[in-house]
Amino acid sequence: MGALGQRRRTAAQDGDLDVIGAFEQGRNFWQVHGDSLTESLINTQRAYLALEGTSIYNNSLMDPLASQSPIVPRHVAIIMDGNGRWATARGLPRFEGHRVGLEKAGDAVLGFAAAGVSYITLFSFSTENWKRPKEEVTGILRLLAEALERTVKDLNERNIVIRHLGRLDRLAPPLRHRVKEVVERTKDNTGAVASFAFDYGGRAEILQASRKLIKSGLKPDEVDENTFAKYLYTAGIPDVDLLVRTGGEMRLSNFLLWQSSYAELYFTDTLWPDFSGEDIEKALAEYARRQRRFGGL
Repeated sequence: MGALGQRRRTAAQDGDLDVIGAFEQGRNFWQVHGDSLTESLINTQRAYLALEGTSIYNNSLMDPLASQSPIVPRHVAIIMDGNGRWATARGLPRFEGHRVGLEKAGDAVLGFAAAGVSYITLFSFSTENWKRPKEEVTGILRLLAEALERTVKDLNERNIVIRHLGRLDRLAPPLRHRVKEVVERTKDNTGAVASFAFDYGGRAEILQASRKLIKSGLKPDEVDENTFAKYLYTAGIPDVDLLVRTGGEMRLSNFLLWQSSYAELYFTDTLWPDFSGEDIEKALAEYARRQRRFGGL
């Protein structure tokens, strides 16, 4: 909060912002969504509102260095589960659940970024998902192509860096090229980092990192955890602080196994297409209540 507080004081002294007025304009948002937050987290987010006005999705909110209060996780990873069940419960084809789920992904990135989270990683499609019916897989791939045009435009306009985690070689060449293009286009953004794990598997990631490490020629005593991490898909991204899984299941499903070694786990029965700002706040409030010891006292 030190940097935020300084920015707020400087802005107020310069007469550029009416801090109280900005907060009043954003009061309705917090009345609807803020009850489940701890007071400290509310103060963190109010500081953002005071700085940037009423929109929690303002570009400058996406600065990964803006807020690193101990109660706000630096890296949130999400297993987006429940798309198919959401659609089935409404008499819709599973494809429709995946469509709504992909749209929700962009909202979640912006919501967590607005709360001060610097890195958001979403499990979009696992290496095991190729085993699903061909029609469903084809539909998901088509949806991905559509989402790259729509969601990525919104995230890029809000200064979000987009990364891909996983394999690309099994995607059709046009889609593979499009993913690379999106990553390249947003790499110089300076805001929060949104990583989409597509055709990703935690064990496969560790295996490929091991193979690269062996090929590098490093001697065994030259390899430590930091060195190994440089060969993972997530190189340059900090370990997961909070791992959220929607849909009521309680397992990691081969997601970020190395990076989540000390992550706080949060499971919710909410199906992914129903995941809202209120769910984000509940997850962050629960994280704020946890005491992280990393094996110590």
